[in-house]
Amino acid sequence: MRLIRLFYVRLAREFALNAPPCEELDAALEVPSKEEMSAGRQWFQKMDGLIQVHQLRQFLQTTTGVNEETLVAMAQHYIRKPVHNEFDRDKVDFLLVQLLTQTSPSRIEESDVNLGFVAGGLQEVLGTFTPNSPEWLKPMEGLINTAQGCESLNALFSSGVLEAGRKIKSDAAERYFQPPPLIAFTRFNFLLRRTFFRLMHGDINAILDGLRELESRGIVTIDGTAAQFSSEESISQVRMICQSWKVMFQAEYSSGHPLRVLADLRSIVEAALGSSAPVKPTVKPALKAKAAAASAARGPANAEFEVASDYYPNATES
Repeated sequence: MRLIRLFYVRLAREFALNAPPCEELDAALEVPSKEEMSAGRQWFQKMDGLIQVHQLRQFLQTTTGVNEETLVAMAQHYIRKPVHNEFDRDKVDFLLVQLLTQTSPSRIEESDVNLGFVAGGLQEVLGTFTPNSPEWLKPMEGLINTAQGCESLNALFSSGVLEAGRKIKSDAAERYFQPPPLIAFTRFNFLLRRTFFRLMHGDINAILDGLRELESRGIVTIDGTAAQFSSEESISQVRMICQSWKVMFQAEYSSGHPLRVLADLRSIVEAALGSSAPVKPTVKPALKAKAAAASAARGPANAEFEVASDYYPNATES
């Protein structure tokens, strides 16, 4: 409890959460009393209600010094709670896949990520179990195959895999927290995470290639309203946004807003390529000067940003 408390206090400070004090957990008692243990549990109950899933995800993936011991302790804390809610499930979901990601070889093949491999990676949390997927979890294998067959984030979002996976987890209720389902769900999450990073890699590079082609046709702005940008968004600005996503996506791999924007942006660039002719249109002097300045600041064309597959933990090469 003291180990996890240190992590919680750091997280609460990062997100300016109003963390209550707990003298019982602060005291260096070797053998706490029942009353002190009860006070500690009440403190954790309050903190679990304050800490949101996205805060836990962001903090764990952008903060140094969070070791495997802490991940194991936190996962066990949530799994062993007498009563669970959907937020507990989502936190366990992330903690286990994060632990498996940190302890797995970076170049492991997806075909090697079987239930036995996952069970071994989660042994410190769950103990030793013979891996077997319950019958009610068999549909997840088809979802994994569908996800791995997608060639873009848009295709993944349209496939229904994410919604179907969430429904299986929700329908599991308390069964979710038993070792065999936890192993199966962690395998699903681990492989889906790799798919996300592979597709992000492909989408960003497709956007950058498209922007380069549009510039060669003399086009300096695109209509980005479908991706919540301006109707005359400069290509140089879109390129900068893609570069900034390199950092943001280190911590984001769900179907949230940023990834939807990326998928929409690829569609916009591809539509612009299809509707534009390779001739130079008349460009407003101000926009031309802006584009020239951005190009000079950017440097040679071969310095274009490229998302390296090994930038992301366990990202699939493409």
